[in-house]
Amino acid sequence: MSAADVTPKAESDAARASGGGAALLVFLGIFLSKVAGLVRQKAMAHFLGSSVAADAFNAAFRIPNFLQNMFGEGALSASFIPVYAGLLARGENEEADQVAGAVGALLALVSAVLVGIGVATAPSLVWAIAPGFQGETAVLAVDLVRILFPGAGLLVVSAWCLGILNSHRKFLLSYTAPVIWNVAMIAALLAFGARESTEALARTLAIASVVGSALQFLVQVPPVLRFAPRLRPALALGNVHVQSVVRNFGPAFVGRGVMQISSYIDAMLASLLPSGSVALFGYSQALYLLPVSLFGSAVSASELPAMSSATGTDAEIAAWLRSRLDGGLRRIAYFVIPSAVVFVLLGDTVTAALFQSGQFQHDDTLRVWATLAGSSVGLLAQTWGRLYSSTFYALGDTKTPLRTAMIRVALTGGLGWWMATRLPGVLGIDATWGIAGLTASAGMAGWVEYTLLKHFLDRRLGRTGLPGGTVARLWVAAGLSGALAFGLKWLCVGLHPVVAAMLVLAPFGVAYLGVTRAMGFLEADPILRRLGRRLGR
Repeated sequence: MSAADVTPKAESDAARASGGGAALLVFLGIFLSKVAGLVRQKAMAHFLGSSVAADAFNAAFRIPNFLQNMFGEGALSASFIPVYAGLLARGENEEADQVAGAVGALLALVSAVLVGIGVATAPSLVWAIAPGFQGETAVLAVDLVRILFPGAGLLVVSAWCLGILNSHRKFLLSYTAPVIWNVAMIAALLAFGARESTEALARTLAIASVVGSALQFLVQVPPVLRFAPRLRPALALGNVHVQSVVRNFGPAFVGRGVMQISSYIDAMLASLLPSGSVALFGYSQALYLLPVSLFGSAVSASELPAMSSATGTDAEIAAWLRSRLDGGLRRIAYFVIPSAVVFVLLGDTVTAALFQSGQFQHDDTLRVWATLAGSSVGLLAQTWGRLYSSTFYALGDTKTPLRTAMIRVALTGGLGWWMATRLPGVLGIDATWGIAGLTASAGMAGWVEYTLLKHFLDRRLGRTGLPGGTVARLWVAAGLSGALAFGLKWLCVGLHPVVAAMLVLAPFGVAYLGVTRAMGFLEADPILRRLGRRLGR
């Protein structure tokens, strides 16, 4: 590279300093959408519980959602953002807009074809993802898939908007937009939940999902056109940059979407367990994905455009990426480790506060808690792995994450089948507890994937990762705080679940902040300052 291509030091420092701010915007957007999602799940749990309709809806919802995550926020972000953000960083704005228009047109065309195929092959898709469904459950699931698929196509195109806005460092709107989608579904549940049967309500909820998908896309269109004024939809397949996006899309499709593939396998295995398992697995996933999205996705999404914009010599780029990666790993660990402890020790408290009412009973809470405890096994590996994958994507390498993803998928399938369907019998426990084995096996596979990603990136960039002592101190702080909260939990037996959660989780959070600050973790300072200002009012 020429000297003109090297990023100036002042610019590099400013960009590095902005990493936390960008992650905070992504966090805020994801937080708002996840809160809306939890309200939606709470309403679903109240009106549908673990009924046949809940099983059918959760299974059907996974099929088009899989399409959206794989083609949209997954593979598209990995293949499109590095190319588009790189063009913007070099000042080639007109070329960037042309690439964005071509990718958008191609994505819309592919989505339309896939939606048509999905509607036509709905019975086969339901059999593939939920082979254990029989009778009315299978029939309802097929109907729901056919209703939901057009909405999935809209969400795929909505993810294209997200890629453009993220590359322009406009994170808040793109990650807040799903709030509209959730609100549409919540409104349908509140309006029709007490008036319709559970089967009819599931169909109404699917229609509301499609309406919300359209609104989520439309709200992002005006800012996209403002930041990319020369954008014109056209299949410019001869453009070298478009070809690069298309070329990287295939490997990224599997590599970036490994969580969706693993979830697909888990949902399929859950359908082989006793009735209600698919629904309860869905509720546990809503909680499990909170720290994954809020901390893993927030950091990874904000870092990908910044990493993709790096210029300079190979050594300078490597140093820049190591710095961004290690800083992101530390931010993720600080928040994910206590989340894992909460899942193990306080999962029943969280589940009861959010879901236990109406059709959702105490036994359902205990099964979701066991599933959350299983998911804690690989929570840190899952979130760290996302950031390592983003680093490979920034380097233009989608094949390495693909290879590690394939290993993880194979482990998830084989180990998950044994732990879900065979281990309960070996232990002499009820088969309904097999869903906990699903999440635990996925976590084990996640650690294998993370280890491989780190190994291959270390060979390319040099040593990466946090010191073992740093991670150990965070586990000690979270464990001490969890022990305090676990004792408080037993003192709160008999209280309303929401009140009990407040009296248990608040002391846990304050204790963790205090202990980590005493250990020298500066990440606690901004939160403690905000708490101090609120208490001082």
